[in-house]
Order: sequence, then structure tokens, then C-alpha cells
Amino acid sequence: MGVPFKKIPRKDPRKEDAVAKFYPQLVTLGENADLEDVAYVMKEKSSLTLGDIKSVITNFVEALIDKLYGGQSVNIKDFGVFSLSARTLGVEKKEDCTAKNIKAVKINFRPSTTIRPDVTATRAGQKIDFYDLEALVNKDGSSSGGSSSGGSSSDGQGGSGGGGLDENPLG
Repeated sequence: MGVPFKKIPRKDPRKEDAVAKFYPQLVTLGENADLEDVAYVMKEKSSLTLGDIKSVITNFVEALIDKLYGGQSVNIKDFGVFSLSARTLGVEKKEDCTAKNIKAVKINFRPSTTIRPDVTATRAGQKIDFYDLEALVNKDGSSSGGSSSGGSSSDGQGGSGGGGLDENPLG
């Protein structure tokens, strides 16, 4: 179907008299996909069993953590680079700079250009379709506003019934 968005009004916080502008905000539908969901999709595209795939993914995560905690970055070709970063406190004297100054550590991910989303992509496997969630919910014609998804509707109707954008003015 595509990635849904909703229209969110935002004002420029630097200007007191700013007029709100509407911005599309991507929406996540349903629950998060888990290991089982990802493994099932992979199973459908391979000759491996669901158990084999789950085992490989679990072992991959454990190996990734081992490498990161061992001080290395992990570069997965055509996927991206995992690395650690830290939130630290600065001190004036070099000798006062110790591991105690590290307050938090997080895992970063930098995607490879091969998987980075591209809204201008034209190839089917890389194209992301977006749709206006409000227009889809109000598709029955009860909406007073029009569809402004910016793309074609996946149902082939082009968002008709959403407020006259597709109506023929000549009859």
C-alpha cells in the first residue's frame, strides 16, 4: 500500500506571530515488526527454515554487540555501518579525563546509500509510495477537504471523492 502520513500544523518557534504551516508527518501503523515477522518474510524468499533464519538473526545480533563492545565499527556491505558514540562530561585537566566522564553510550547506524530512502526513485523495488491517511479514512465522500497525497492512489481511483480534485468541471 505505501507509507501513510498525516498533516501536522507547526509554527516557527523563533517567531511569536508565526502562522502555522502544515507539514506531512509519517505515521507508523500497527505494532512494530519483530524477529518472527522479519524471519517469516526472509523464509518466503529463501529455502531456509524459519528456525534457521531466526537462529542466524539472533547470532548476528550477538556478534554485532561483541564487535561493537570490542571497540570496532561494523560495516555490513550494502546495508550500513554500526558504531558506538558516547555522551561525556568535559574536564579542564587531562588527568581528570577518565572513563567516569562517560555518561551514556548509544549504538549509531549510518545506512548505506543502497538502502537510503529516495523519494525520487523510479525503480519499483526502491520507490516509496505515500498516502494521506485522513483522505483514506474519509474516502467515503464525507470529507470536506481534498486529498493532497502528492502521489497516485494505490486503489486506482486517484483519491476521488475527497473534495472535488478529480471532478470534471464540464459535467
